[in-house]
Amino acid sequence: MCGIIGVFNYKGDFGAVFDGLERINYRGRDGYGAYIQYDETKKTFYSKKISEIKEDINNLNKKYKLKDKNIVLHCLHSVVGYVKQPIKGKEGVLVSNCEIYNWNKLNKKYKLNARNDSDLLIRLIEKKGLNKIKSVLNEIDGVYSFAYVTKDKIIIARDIMGIKPMWFSYSDNFAFSSERKAMIGNFINIQELNPRKILIYDIRKHKIRFLQREFFKIKPEIRYDKDKIIKRLILLIEYAIKKRVPNKKFGLLFSGGIDSTLIALILKRLGYKFTCYTAAIDDPSVKQSEDLEYAIKVAKSLGLKLKIRRIKVKDVESYLKIVPKIIESSNVVKVGVALTFYLACNLAKNDGAKVIFSGLGSEEIFAGYERHLNAQNINKECLSGLLKMYERDTYRDDVITMYNNLELRLPFLDKKLIKYALRISQKFKINGENKKVILRELAEKFGLKKEFAWRKKRAAQYGSRFDKAIERLSKKNGFRYKSDYLQQFYREDNPKLGILFTSGKDSMYSLYIMLKQNYPVKCLITIKSMNPFSYMFHTPAIDIVKLQSEALGIPLIEYKTKGEKEKELIDLKKAMREARDKYKIEGIVTGALFSTYQRDRIERIADKIGLKIFSPLWHKIQESELREIISIGFKFMIVSISAYGLDKKWIGKILTLNDLEKLKELHKKYGINVAGEGGEFETLVVDGPIFKKRIKVEKYRIEQENEYSAKMIIEKAVLENKS
Repeated sequence: MCGIIGVFNYKGDFGAVFDGLERINYRGRDGYGAYIQYDETKKTFYSKKISEIKEDINNLNKKYKLKDKNIVLHCLHSVVGYVKQPIKGKEGVLVSNCEIYNWNKLNKKYKLNARNDSDLLIRLIEKKGLNKIKSVLNEIDGVYSFAYVTKDKIIIARDIMGIKPMWFSYSDNFAFSSERKAMIGNFINIQELNPRKILIYDIRKHKIRFLQREFFKIKPEIRYDKDKIIKRLILLIEYAIKKRVPNKKFGLLFSGGIDSTLIALILKRLGYKFTCYTAAIDDPSVKQSEDLEYAIKVAKSLGLKLKIRRIKVKDVESYLKIVPKIIESSNVVKVGVALTFYLACNLAKNDGAKVIFSGLGSEEIFAGYERHLNAQNINKECLSGLLKMYERDTYRDDVITMYNNLELRLPFLDKKLIKYALRISQKFKINGENKKVILRELAEKFGLKKEFAWRKKRAAQYGSRFDKAIERLSKKNGFRYKSDYLQQFYREDNPKLGILFTSGKDSMYSLYIMLKQNYPVKCLITIKSMNPFSYMFHTPAIDIVKLQSEALGIPLIEYKTKGEKEKELIDLKKAMREARDKYKIEGIVTGALFSTYQRDRIERIADKIGLKIFSPLWHKIQESELREIISIGFKFMIVSISAYGLDKKWIGKILTLNDLEKLKELHKKYGINVAGEGGEFETLVVDGPIFKKRIKVEKYRIEQENEYSAKMIIEKAVLENKS
């Protein structure tokens, strides 16, 4: 669609902001615009070339010797009408990156005489007033990110799901842009705007504040029978697709899975002409791609036009020199998915497509992941996944499609469809080992063969075999881990993180996983609860966290709480805020395995203060977790017990794989959680592969409540150098 970059109260020259625009100018090549604000003067410039705008502004700078640079630049990708940006209104100026599906309806309702959706946006903002900005956004049906600039204020916002990106930097100046790469190297403290936040910047006072937007909520389940729900879903999905169909050539990212196949079925039923695109490894050195196999089968069965990009393992490395830089990440999962996505999009671009459909979002609203199978409340799990999509999925997919001059359309992330899907009973989403049940039954009603409707599809990076290709190339190049291999292709840091840290194995393993995925962890965050029975926080051996912080070489933020239920969350919020402000972290890591009580509360707090959420162990098989931690080389001891079958002999014991077998036997006999997730035991990590020094517990005593309940009281512990 479009690209945006702006900077206010900037002391340097204009080179930094034009450099940023050059880095993202693939987002729009239909025209360029600039808005500059100085003293009481406001000027706009438009051209088909960046160089011409740059020359005009530099001449202006020489003439007036501007001290404080206030400038916004825009590159245009026109889909709905050609209207130059920045757009001047009566009171301000707008730069936007939007696709508003109900703009004609709003245009008629408010008699705004707007020329396109961006023009509608500025007219609606000015008609309702800045104090009604939430109301404006609530009326809009579509995807967007924008900056609205007045004489003394800037408002930046994005759609509630974060499908359209927006980043900002707030230090001795204020800057914003569509992509992070536009600001790297020129600005500091770069953060992604949380989609649930509206940012307001006071130009004169150099202050920012945020308005909180409401996200989707879990409401009472729909009481209709399944057939009625399916009929309603058909209408909602058809409408979500239909309003996203452009009047230009478009395509569909196609894997032969239920999501893309259903979109294809509906597009065909509605009479639209489109092409399906897929990409996969096709190499005798690796197992055949099941996505490629099924894409061909389904396309033939339904009479779909399918174009395929086949790649050899040896050719993947050439694309690894491109893709991680586009998505700004060396994360193994993101890169694996992105390779598949990039090659299919590149194929569509070369085929002349201007818009591409994707089935992203279906897994979250209809419960398609493994973590949904064991969820205590499936719709809550769906909501939790939706909260994280802007970090995990939507930015990656937006920058790849824009790099290929494609507009991305995501019908499964339609607001009305999401609201309805979150009210569908979980019994219609999960049935035994079958996921997305109601969507599969809906597809069968459309005539899809059972073989295709009920196919158990794996994630894109596995189904396409790109993950296997990365693994092969890693080993070939002498790397033990895929993450280490990928880091050579993108060396910029991933988002800075803080971790909620307890001294035990789960938070330590989560820390290890995020570090191995190339995320810089800037601080440990520990809450010391005065309540030994806290619902939220681990209490045994919590004082040893200071030694762990030193051993790891990671700073510690420590807060005390009385441990009163729910009130302790206020102290957690304070600690997370301090970590955000002091270490400029962008996200929080938790060691949660299955406790929705903890995970939901942490996510709610993190989202409200604008932090991303990472739970790398969520719903991990407990035996696997313990086996992995021990095998990797972490040394941890049990410091408290509270379960039948465990006695004080376990206290102070460094767990081994043999002990894991004993815990499995106790699980069979007494039903205890093998990893202690139910509070059966707590642990203290004393050494491991990420420790610079190890911890030696020199003196302790055991307090025993009864035969099956006891805890270690550490009286002396020290750090030792590792040989």
